[in-house]
Order: sequence, then C-alpha cells, then structure tokens
Amino acid sequence: MSATTQRPVSVEELRRAFQAVKAGTFRREAPTRSMGRPRPHGTPTWENLETVLPVISCSGGAGATTTALAIATAAQSGRVTECCSVTASGLAAAPTVELGQTPEGWSRGTRGSVLIERSCEVFASPEEVSLPTEPPAGCELTVLDVAWDLALVLSSPSWLSDQILSAPAVVVVSRATVPGMRRLEGALALLDEGPSVIAAVIGPRRKKWPKVLQASMGTLTRRLDAQGQLIDLPHDPDIALHGLTGRAIPTPLISAASHLLRLTGAGNITTKG
Repeated sequence: MSATTQRPVSVEELRRAFQAVKAGTFRREAPTRSMGRPRPHGTPTWENLETVLPVISCSGGAGATTTALAIATAAQSGRVTECCSVTASGLAAAPTVELGQTPEGWSRGTRGSVLIERSCEVFASPEEVSLPTEPPAGCELTVLDVAWDLALVLSSPSWLSDQILSAPAVVVVSRATVPGMRRLEGALALLDEGPSVIAAVIGPRRKKWPKVLQASMGTLTRRLDAQGQLIDLPHDPDIALHGLTGRAIPTPLISAASHLLRLTGAGNITTKG
C-alpha cells in the first residue's frame, strides 16, 4: 500500500474557493469543486437583526480576541461572541459578572455594558460552532471573534463563513513582525474582492516600525495602507502576560478600537475601558 501525499493548497485556489462560496456554489449540489463541500441539508443559518462585525486573526496569539473586546467596549452597546472551542478561549477571565450557561451551550458574562459569550463545548471545525444566542435588548453590535484559520473557515460552509462573506466590513488582526506582515498579506488575498477590510497591526507606533518591517508589506497590504485602512494598535505588556482579565482595557487601546469602529461604520463610540 502506498501513502498518498496531498499537495499544499495555494492562495489562488483559496481565492477561487472564496469566490465560489460568495457566489453560492457551495450551497448547491455541484458535481466537482476545487475546495470545500456542499452545505449539508439542515445546516443552520443565523438570522441576525443587529450589526455584525467579524474580527479575524492572521495567526494564533495575534491579539484578535483583545481587539474584539476593545471594539465592543468602544461601541458602548455591544457583545463579543467567541467562536472557538472552550479549550481555546481567551475570554475565560474577562467577564466581571458571570450569568451562567444557556441551553445552546454558551457561557454568558458581562463587563460593564459589554456582553461576553464563549462556548462551553469542544468543536472540531468551524461548522460545529453553535449559533449565537438572541442578543439582549439594546444590543446594536455583535463582534464575532472568528478564532479559526481564515482559509479553513472559508472552505467550510457554515453560518460563520456566511457572516464573513456578507459583512459590510471585517477587521483582520496581525502582529508588527515580518511573519505577521506575510500572514496579513495572505489573509488579504483570501478576502480580495470580498468585504471591506480594515487591518489592525499590534505593536509599536507606525513611525517606530523598523525599515525591514515596512519593506515586508505586500502589494495588498500597501494598497490597504494607501486607503487609510491599516492602523496600528498599541501592544499592552500586561494583557500579553496575563491575558484578558477583569482589569479595564487601557485607554490607548480603546481609543485605537474607536478609530477601528469609525472605519468600519459600525456602532456608537466611547473612549472608556
């Protein structure tokens, strides 16, 4: 018996898959496809009334969960729905008040005016993530902490991929490193011709970026920068060490999140953590 070696999937193939999902190809019974599979019968769809803003990480530990919580805090009347397994949660210690579990498998808590939802279950793929709960009265914005590799989400038809494809804007988060710039360029390639993208790069202020970091920006990243849709977010050493806790998010980070919110056109804005 000989082993079968699968070749890596190219960015161009992922872009074609993205266009297929956007066009609805994955929702039909098609005989062949370059990637993905048809949406199973009975796969749930999420019918939301509030504004939805997906926040996508370019890599693990990029800071997308912190960014999502900062955006919801800046929005005044928002919630964060973390779409990963319970074992991968970055919001376990973030609520200051715990509200218990819902029948749908979500653990709910609050910090100030922000509702935090994190799963109580383990998921093997994005398709298994439970639908978000009904938002509370007055909630005008749901920030989705996507929490999965973007290529995997786009090639796995689900309510989560639907939200990314149909959102007026998405936020993509990366780190101010050379590998971070490469991953950002890859994410932008997958989302090219899709929703409007705002890139948030966590690290030093832009004027302090090393020349090698500036030079590592790809074509799509430079285009986004020229459009004013690439911003720097401050690195917080305490959050990097301890993770998100009940401590207030630093004001500089909330201010940067407010700027992100203005660029996306979603929600009201505050500068208090």
